[in-house]
Amino acid sequence: MVIVIGATGFIGVYTVEKLLNEGYEVIATGRNKVVGDYYKSKGVKFIELDMSNEADFEKLPRENVEGIILLAGLLPANAQVDIDKDENASDYIKINTIGTINVLEYCRKNNINKVISTTSYADVFNSWKRDIALTEDEPRNFKYDGDHAVYVISKNASLDIMQYYNVQHGLQCSAFRLPPVYGVGPHSEIYVNGKYYKTGIQTFIEKAEKGEDIEIWGDPQISRDIIYVKDVATAFMKALQSDKAKGLYNMTSGIPLTLEDQVKTVIKVFTKGKKSNVVYRPELKNNTPSYLFSMEKAKKDFGFEPKYKDYEKIMIDYKKELESHRLDFLINSRRKNK
Repeated sequence: MVIVIGATGFIGVYTVEKLLNEGYEVIATGRNKVVGDYYKSKGVKFIELDMSNEADFEKLPRENVEGIILLAGLLPANAQVDIDKDENASDYIKINTIGTINVLEYCRKNNINKVISTTSYADVFNSWKRDIALTEDEPRNFKYDGDHAVYVISKNASLDIMQYYNVQHGLQCSAFRLPPVYGVGPHSEIYVNGKYYKTGIQTFIEKAEKGEDIEIWGDPQISRDIIYVKDVATAFMKALQSDKAKGLYNMTSGIPLTLEDQVKTVIKVFTKGKKSNVVYRPELKNNTPSYLFSMEKAKKDFGFEPKYKDYEKIMIDYKKELESHRLDFLINSRRKNK
């Protein structure tokens, strides 16, 4: 039996689906009742659980649990706080850090050795470079300002605590360092410093479908290392099956994708009639620099290699998932759950 904590997010839905398809018994937890009802309709046991509430872990089984996949947490994309006017540092620590301790204590007390969680790729933000793949040994080097700062701090603390439980209590904890994960879900709009914005990929897709011009701000050769959600789900399963998986792992495609190639691929895949023109706006600032991560450690320790390395392949599958409408419940779940 595998427990997926935070199974109501889009990575959780894909991960639960992958585990079920591979024959695992799964217990899904979360706080989104819409997605919880979906699980129940599919015969998957669903437990409402707040990871920051230690008492909630009394709801979980105490025997026959092979491992925990920990996806729950507070992310800046879901936080409605403008940190220039207010502060939510305590929320990040309470949910992401104390919540992780609650998970680890549940595991320690019930002889559950395997925990696989996620952490932020922005822990090395100041070291990001074009075409130089950062390894897991790269020292932490992140920004202490902005809406991601305390989030990164809370995830760094969680990672350190997981390592403490590895050494002190003999657990086998690991964490995936995730960049933006692409896939169908309720994230066409996200919060940036408390303000709601449409995501870049959603904007590109909508404009490509309408045949409207698509602007590229700043350097069109800025390159980023992304990953598709189906690859993440596969990686969770492989790490769960491994006796070597422990500690920090980069979890990306390991392939640089330029902003220009991203836009041109979206146009190629999503055009319905008139083809969008690409408009270059070098005078406008693009706030995300280039970054690239090495995937050698995950390959060596648990044999993971991403299937969706080619961005066109990602977009074709993304479109197929959208047009199937099988995940409409997930896309609409954030609005319905409020």
